[in-house]
Amino acid sequence: MNEVFTAIVLGVVEGATEFLPVSSTGHLILFNEWFGFGEAFTKLFDIVIQSGAIFAVIVIFWKDLWPKSWSLKSLEEQWGKILAAFAVTAVLGVLFGDFIQEHLFSPWVVAITLIAYGLFFYIVEKRKLHSNDHPELVSGSVSYTHAALIGLAQALAMVPGTSRSGATIIALLLLGYSRVFAVRFSFLLAVPTLLAASAYSLLKYDNGISTSEFWLLATGFVVSFIVAYAVSKWFLRFIRNKTFIPFAYYRVILGVLVLAYFFIKMM
Repeated sequence: MNEVFTAIVLGVVEGATEFLPVSSTGHLILFNEWFGFGEAFTKLFDIVIQSGAIFAVIVIFWKDLWPKSWSLKSLEEQWGKILAAFAVTAVLGVLFGDFIQEHLFSPWVVAITLIAYGLFFYIVEKRKLHSNDHPELVSGSVSYTHAALIGLAQALAMVPGTSRSGATIIALLLLGYSRVFAVRFSFLLAVPTLLAASAYSLLKYDNGISTSEFWLLATGFVVSFIVAYAVSKWFLRFIRNKTFIPFAYYRVILGVLVLAYFFIKMM
């Protein structure tokens, strides 16, 4: 029963944070201080519940993901810039991903990056370093140069606490896109990025799965999907007439609390 409760808690955490600019990986690292399984199974579990969140976005954006036609021009307009951004992230992930996981996956790093990017969001919004024009733009409106820069920004999210959605949204805002467009593009970019990351991690997992572990994975997947679906729909409504400043406050406050907790723990 304790393990089922853990699966539910972590599924909720993943679903609630994957597409908000607050870092799902950072939150899972923090929650794994109190909730979690054995190290090997925890890694697999995190991958599976991430897949649940991805599936939620696929359901929400099904019409945007499905080609309007199978012509080369249509496919390039719809997917060209997203795949270009993904390609930049994928190359950097292969080069630096294992090193970052080995050396930077710690609550201290999570706390620092939560605070740093929280301040970044605050500055971007307060100084209005973006436009709110043309929220209806589609992915084809992004240039390949901008796509490469967005992919580079997304790669920064390999450092826990950064937030994949947060890094890509900030990049899009600094490039002049509206909040609504930035969120939609970030969501669409998540599909190939997170699917590839999950597939890569699954290929590296070579332990067997028991029946009880299978049901824990299924529980986490379903919970993550339901929560991610609800939170994503809410976020898409919220950002139409709100700013990212509440998330900036949340990141800074959480980062400070995490630093305080671990400083006290060390004493």
